[in-house]
Amino acid sequence: MSALPTPRRFKPVYLCLAVPYAALLCVPLYDRLRPALFGIPFFYWFQMLWSFLVPLVILPVYLYQRRSRQ
Repeated sequence: MSALPTPRRFKPVYLCLAVPYAALLCVPLYDRLRPALFGIPFFYWFQMLWSFLVPLVILPVYLYQRRSRQ
């Protein structure tokens, strides 16, 4: 007989993964030209900023997974 896997419960730390999706899918939030940063319109530097923020958002989830598997 094989044992059934235990059901996984929702962990609030996984909500961190929804933050980048919510921020980047809400286009009216960043669909503008001003304020410009070094001549780069807001639309572009906001998206570039998220390429640095996403790893920081994923870090708590990674650490949680790593701790729970040890």
